[in-house]
Amino acid sequence: MQVYRGLPILTNQDAGAGLVGIWPLDRQGTVGEFQQLAHRAIDEIVEAGRTPVVVGGSGLWFQAALTDVQLPPEVPPGARARWERLYDRRGAATAHGVLARRDPSAAARVHPNDRKRVVRALELWQSGATLVPEKPRLWTAATRVPTLVLGLDLAPRVLAVRIRARAEAMFEAGVEEEVRAAGDVVPQVLGLDAVRSLPREDAIAQLERDTIRFAAYQRKWMRRIPGIVMIEADRPAGEVADAILEVARAR
Repeated sequence: MQVYRGLPILTNQDAGAGLVGIWPLDRQGTVGEFQQLAHRAIDEIVEAGRTPVVVGGSGLWFQAALTDVQLPPEVPPGARARWERLYDRRGAATAHGVLARRDPSAAARVHPNDRKRVVRALELWQSGATLVPEKPRLWTAATRVPTLVLGLDLAPRVLAVRIRARAEAMFEAGVEEEVRAAGDVVPQVLGLDAVRSLPREDAIAQLERDTIRFAAYQRKWMRRIPGIVMIEADRPAGEVADAILEVARAR
């Protein structure tokens, strides 16, 4: 979600990073478009004799930046809007029922209340693809250029404390005003509904719970990356940076 501008606090954007805040909130960008932009940016840095640092991030988007992974086909124009109308007007159960008849494997993996994934599965079916390919796309291709992949390792209890502190800091920084200014036309962003609809303390608690759940998913995904080097991150940032550089120099 950091590719969208308008929610820098909620998405924890670094204004100095590349490919951050490049699309307006009312634009539906694709991982395929991002892959082309990421490859171009990485190649320009490499050609200049410098080392690009890619920070993730959503698993598929992170992989797309580093590899030539084959991405799902582009959906026909208007397909997403059609399935969104079906979901909104006829209800979650009906839309999920349509998916179950068209793509039973995808329906078995998606909860009816997960509007985004139900719609995505239907539009993929319409384009001749599926949300659940026979062979997983996760890290099946070699990286485009020699790449060292590192993961920051924190104990769950330490991570939970940091997540709580980050949630509170967002509200101190004005995330409520940011969300109000964004209006209704926004992509699905973690914490958006909580900030928009709940009292501050309840919103912080909900954001904390959702982020801890998401972090657990990301940790599971991260550990599946072949050759990843885990770095102990429960120490000052300078020490973490030194450890990363030590590993990089050794490689």
